[in-house]
Amino acid sequence: MISKEEIFSIQNQKDFNEVALKVFRFQAEENQVYKKFIQFLNLNPAEIHSVDEIPFLPIRFFKSHSIISGNQTTEKVFTSSGTTGIQTSRHLVSDLSFYRESLERSFRHFYGEIEDYIIFALLPSYLEREGSSLIDMVEFWIEKSGRGGFYLYNHEELYRDLIQNDKQGQKAILIGVSFALLDFVENYQLELKNTILMETGGMKGRKKEITREELHTILKKGFGVKEIHSEYGMTELLSQAYSKGNSRFETPNWMKVLIRDTEDPLSFFGEGKTGGINLIDLANLNSCSFIATDDLGKTYPDGSFEILGRFDHSDVRGCNLMVADI
Repeated sequence: MISKEEIFSIQNQKDFNEVALKVFRFQAEENQVYKKFIQFLNLNPAEIHSVDEIPFLPIRFFKSHSIISGNQTTEKVFTSSGTTGIQTSRHLVSDLSFYRESLERSFRHFYGEIEDYIIFALLPSYLEREGSSLIDMVEFWIEKSGRGGFYLYNHEELYRDLIQNDKQGQKAILIGVSFALLDFVENYQLELKNTILMETGGMKGRKKEITREELHTILKKGFGVKEIHSEYGMTELLSQAYSKGNSRFETPNWMKVLIRDTEDPLSFFGEGKTGGINLIDLANLNSCSFIATDDLGKTYPDGSFEILGRFDHSDVRGCNLMVADI
């Protein structure tokens, strides 16, 4: 069995490739949905010897199937948001300690110790439903920090607390969903010196969709900060990528992004070319670590990546596997 330490102690590409192949072989045998998917593609796991040859499970399978490796019991179920009548994704988590370990090590890698920050959270749409992995993440941050909290729609209280904290010179992170941060700056203006502003994306139909560049311009002016940080995560992942202000995301060592050809989903593009984002998240040991997302993006020579949009499913060509067949 692959241990947590083996995954979270990855230091270089060689380590990553070795562990990724071990995880693939484990999941190709123990994850029944993934196993059938591989068989459907007519692939033999024993003949796969590099990360580039590993097949990626389309993310929509998390909406229609229980994705779990082995005969594990489920400790928690994370669910995606969705309007009434829309099928949502379900991530069955058999070992929450994997998630906690991933959260803490990722944060430390990019920002240092969680305990050094006060955590302010403005995540109303997520806070008002059950099963959000983002809320679970921020609750963990707040618990580790010992300070901060969720503000829901209490903008005036958040405004006062941000000003007071900034005057005291205390490092802080304000993490918020895009529409809530925009709502806030419609009524309040700040000049924050010691606070990192981190958006998690998602207008959730609340406001007119705008580009990330437009969003960041408005938020920089409203909060008086030089950069807008971003967090990239999803229900189906136990790890997150972060951007510190240039819209290019970086991953922890146990996570990797590959760009697939939009015309041939089993082929990959090199750096600088736009395609579908495939994610390897080795923290997903007990579900599926190899996921073909519905996001579009491109990678850069330094390993960072950029999100450029999402697939319009009416135009997606290539692998037309029927989910019901798996």
